[in-house]
Amino acid sequence: MSTVRKWGRGPYSVAVIHGGPGAPGEVAPVARELSTVQGVLEPLQTETTLDGQVQELRSILLEQGKVPVTLVGFSWGAFLSWFVAARYPALVKKLILVSCPPFDDQYAASITRTRLIRLKQKDQAEAQALIGKLDNPETTEKNAILARLGCLLARADAFDPTNSEDEAFHCQYDIFRGVWDEAAELRRTQILIQMAKSIKCPVVAIHGNWDPHPAEGVNEPLTKELKDFRFVLLDKCGHRPWAERNASEDFFKVLVEEI
Repeated sequence: MSTVRKWGRGPYSVAVIHGGPGAPGEVAPVARELSTVQGVLEPLQTETTLDGQVQELRSILLEQGKVPVTLVGFSWGAFLSWFVAARYPALVKKLILVSCPPFDDQYAASITRTRLIRLKQKDQAEAQALIGKLDNPETTEKNAILARLGCLLARADAFDPTNSEDEAFHCQYDIFRGVWDEAAELRRTQILIQMAKSIKCPVVAIHGNWDPHPAEGVNEPLTKELKDFRFVLLDKCGHRPWAERNASEDFFKVLVEEI
């Protein structure tokens, strides 16, 4: 698999960073839409460590982007974009965090609970069983299990989704586990939010009011720590704004204005 897809004509001054970690291709609809106004890179992360992903993205931006670039990071990709902007501020013109996970552990505890409560009883039971299998070191076929769990949780994450199909959606458990555990530890020890001191560019966060990831877990810490920060809350919108019937138009309007 190529480690980057290009959308539209260069120069490529925008990069859209996918979620997961370990779910390459999920943000392809966003990259395609933005490519009508700017050349867009869609890096597909392959490294299994946090530092590996940071260096991988840095290399792609330097080699194929017109730096400084605007980074549009979705979910996990918002965190990865944050790490790159903090470590290599000269590479990033603006940081746009879409459906970002919370920056403080106190806001993270409710995410899984909220998702499970929203599911039908049958789906809830299946999701809990799948989580148990992923936690079991003897379980095989974890990529398929993670993909199935992702499908279930997507139902809980959405307010009123369109019927658009995911494109090139893959789940890579080794990447998910290897990278996310490191990031969660940085959040727990508050190193994550302390990185705000190294962020030199404007930051915009776009969040749905139905997203299980609490909006205040992004808005409150970043408002406190960043000098140039704007928060946009979308109504009737879940975790994937581009796939929401009521919010996608407003989402893309905000994005185009910001890039």
